[in-house]
Amino acid sequence: MTHPLEPRVAAYVSEQLGCPAEVSGLERISGGASRETYRFVCRWNDGTAHERRMILRRDPPASLIDTERRIEFAAYRAFHGSAVPVPEMLWLEEESGPLDHPFFIAEELAGFQASPQMLLSGAYDAVLPRIAERKWTILGEIAKADPEALGLTEVMPAPALDACWSKELDYWEAALDRDEAEPLPITRAAIRWLRANPPPPARKLSVVHGDYRTGNYLFDERGEIHGVLDWEMCHLGDPLEDLAWGFNPVWGFGRPDLMGGLIPQAEAVAIWARASGLRADPAALHWWVLFNCVKGQAIWVGSARAFLNGGNREPIMIYPAWWLINAQDRAILKVMGKL
Repeated sequence: MTHPLEPRVAAYVSEQLGCPAEVSGLERISGGASRETYRFVCRWNDGTAHERRMILRRDPPASLIDTERRIEFAAYRAFHGSAVPVPEMLWLEEESGPLDHPFFIAEELAGFQASPQMLLSGAYDAVLPRIAERKWTILGEIAKADPEALGLTEVMPAPALDACWSKELDYWEAALDRDEAEPLPITRAAIRWLRANPPPPARKLSVVHGDYRTGNYLFDERGEIHGVLDWEMCHLGDPLEDLAWGFNPVWGFGRPDLMGGLIPQAEAVAIWARASGLRADPAALHWWVLFNCVKGQAIWVGSARAFLNGGNREPIMIYPAWWLINAQDRAILKVMGKL
């Protein structure tokens, strides 16, 4: 059965290509907490026959996180063809007319896996060290990159080095203030500690992916990473923020002493430091790990709020709240040395 969006996507792509295009096999990919994601095959003939697998990322009625699609699109474009593997971005559409909501279209990197459950099922145990090496090396490349040279200072605010921490903490505390449905005393205690013990200024202003963790990269059976995905929360800030997000204990996937279910924290930091040329001050890194526990809690609470308000009744919206709010409280206590 043909998906009702197929002819509309075909009409849009035809206009962009300047020749008739055929779209087939359009299907929704599970997930999509901040964008609805679809895959499809596109065929066209401009004198030469072409076939390409593509991804459509469309804004939903309400999202787990509020993000700016232009920034996400720009981040992908900035890193395409670099040491940071990302899919090629094709078209960005910010008007609602063509598909009812803004969207962008990109190439699909097919034939790879992203699932943490699959990665840690035992089938990939032989290549986990290789995946870990690649994972934190790529993150080091992101940290090392020059945002101005990439053109990203034109689309993302550039905070002062000594304001990176307060900008992010202010943002996520305000999200909690807006969205919480019940008191969160453990999270609020963490915020008080973070404000009373601010980290030193960032050593450099870096591109921060914002959600760099196991589950957001495409890997294969050889242990290679072929694509870093989900740049919705990309911004400029302290590179330690990105490193620490992956150390949030909720991303251990049942392996509490292994970051992202892969390797101990000290090993991950060493790989990142070699690739980035930066040093991760232990006290500053601890601050950012705790901050990321607060950020995570704000995201899970915001997901629940979007579901409760009826803006988005997709199961993916309530699942993080059901699964992670209590787990995130426990993670906060662990990081603060209270568990």
